[in-house]
Amino acid sequence: MKISISCDSKYEALKFASLIFVNDSKETYIASILNVIENELVISLKDKSAHSIVLKDKVNVDKFADFIQSVFDKEHKLVSTKILEHNIEIVKE
Repeated sequence: MKISISCDSKYEALKFASLIFVNDSKETYIASILNVIENELVISLKDKSAHSIVLKDKVNVDKFADFIQSVFDKEHKLVSTKILEHNIEIVKE
């Protein structure tokens, strides 16, 4: 399953991709979504740190939240991320 998420800028896309980071064991560092404020996601990482990501709009926030929920529930695993300008392509299996 593949999704494309639009970020507010290329910087936000790079930051988001680095926080998602899928390593060789196909794990993500994102532990949960702490808050959603309009088009901004506040996420918690496995190291207990919190980070803010600004997406293009609320539609992209909702789309990502729906997509990542099955990963949080351990039904799927993220397998890759790819940056395309302001967009991030995320694949899960």
